[in-house]
Amino acid sequence: MTDHRHPRALLVEDDAVSAAFLEAALARVPLDVDVARDCARARDLAASSTYALWVFDANLPDGRGDALLTELRARGTRTPAIAHTAAREAEEHERLLTAGFLEVLVKPLSTSETVAAARMALGLDVSLQAPVAPLRDLPFWDDTSALAALLGDRGHLTALRGLFRPELDAVQASLAKAVDTDDRAEIRSLLHRLRASCGFVGALQLGDAAARMSTMEPREGWPTFDAVLRATRDQFPAD
Repeated sequence: MTDHRHPRALLVEDDAVSAAFLEAALARVPLDVDVARDCARARDLAASSTYALWVFDANLPDGRGDALLTELRARGTRTPAIAHTAAREAEEHERLLTAGFLEVLVKPLSTSETVAAARMALGLDVSLQAPVAPLRDLPFWDDTSALAALLGDRGHLTALRGLFRPELDAVQASLAKAVDTDDRAEIRSLLHRLRASCGFVGALQLGDAAARMSTMEPREGWPTFDAVLRATRDQFPAD
């Protein structure tokens, strides 16, 4: 009897929107995907299953992706690994590459970019679509850029937006509290996750506002960011 199962990938990602996007993208490689939300679960899965590929977020609730990779490598496992992050700093990318990741993908990602990186890591043929030109005048919502990233899959976009909608309320409340208490680490973490999610669902102006706020004093940047978040939520696309 022929075995039609695909090779397996271990995806480590704590954000629900990012995890849903990446799981669907990796399925196009094709790969069957196990998802871990934190390092602890990833360790358990890596110890009990054999994977053709590891795809780790750089920042996780209970640790870092590079530290997790180093720990798993110490067990003698040579599984090829890819990192993904919303950070654009060269120092962060260098640290991840030095840890042993074959490639560092920067969020927001496209499906074609993710598939190409995975296939390259697996030693398969790679085919990339031409990148989409960045938009200069950012709307609150843009289906065109979101669908381009998702290879035109409208159903996938609807599903991701369904996950993103409740995230907006949660992020607003959490960020307001973090700004009020001047919790810089929590602010950076929340903005990092939000920027990645915005790219997957086409919330362009909010993603840009999150990037701008991450470079400003929190109390100074909060009023403008909060206004953009509220407008993004108020203009949420109909299903």
